[in-house]
Amino acid sequence: MRAGAPLWPVAVGIAWRQPHYQEAMVRGAAGIDFLEVVTEDFLAPGGAARQLLLEAARRFPLSLHGVGLGLGSAIGIDGAHLRQVRKLVDAVQPGQVSEYACFNRVHRPGAPIHLHARLPIPFSERSLSLLADHVDAAQEALGRQILMEPIATCLAWDEDALSEPAFFNALARRTGCGILVNLGSLIVNALNRGQRDEACVQAGLAWLDEIDPAVVGQYHLAGHSQVQEVAFGGQGDPVGEDVWSLYRHALGRIGARPTVVDRGRSPPSLATLTEEVARARREQQAFDREVIAPPPPRQDRRGRDSFPIQFQESDDDAA
Repeated sequence: MRAGAPLWPVAVGIAWRQPHYQEAMVRGAAGIDFLEVVTEDFLAPGGAARQLLLEAARRFPLSLHGVGLGLGSAIGIDGAHLRQVRKLVDAVQPGQVSEYACFNRVHRPGAPIHLHARLPIPFSERSLSLLADHVDAAQEALGRQILMEPIATCLAWDEDALSEPAFFNALARRTGCGILVNLGSLIVNALNRGQRDEACVQAGLAWLDEIDPAVVGQYHLAGHSQVQEVAFGGQGDPVGEDVWSLYRHALGRIGARPTVVDRGRSPPSLATLTEEVARARREQQAFDREVIAPPPPRQDRRGRDSFPIQFQESDDDAA
């Protein structure tokens, strides 16, 4: 797999965070297909962080995962932030670019406030129209498709009128964006709705059965923790058996997609991450590669047959 190339469906990577920057650059990332980084960690031009990423982009395939655009914010998009993202995308040519489907900017007299938090959007027609407009604008500015990730949350809105998968199916149809499915978030959300144990897994399976396979562009495998009956993701917890069950179901129903093992900002050793990458590959191997690897065709919003989620075969597949 070449640096700067699109990611093939069976690629498995890691969320590359600061504790492993030096190790990966000095020793390499054997057994890992690509590195995903947080976009906002590298936005500032010049300096050591940007130079690190430019060097990594010459050596590894990359994926950029944004946490700050807040495309669900009613106040609109921060144009300066979006321009910085475009410059970074142009500089490193990542295989995929993703953003959270959330809001994080609100109005106040004088200037907007950036809340530095991922807050849930309503699953309503009004919210869908607003988010679709902002996704269109972001994709136009970046000159490429982006993947939108539903967030883990402990809140819901009274105005919710659509199920979460139906909402994101509609968003993808309207904008041509793809969907990043964090399987750990499906468990977190089920726990925060009061479901437990097998009921959480069944809720996740139902979610995966409702999402349109053609719009799914990436999976995240993540763990969770609970504090006083509230579940959270992104705390560095290992990927649980409940999430592995959802991954197997996703592979069988949706197919393989580039997969990221995400242990958050406090990850374990790189060796441990590599072990979880290897397990993801073993889960894939339980299926016929010809069945899970090809992405399904989809109609883009202009009515043409297209493959807006770009994949590339591995050298082994092409042989």
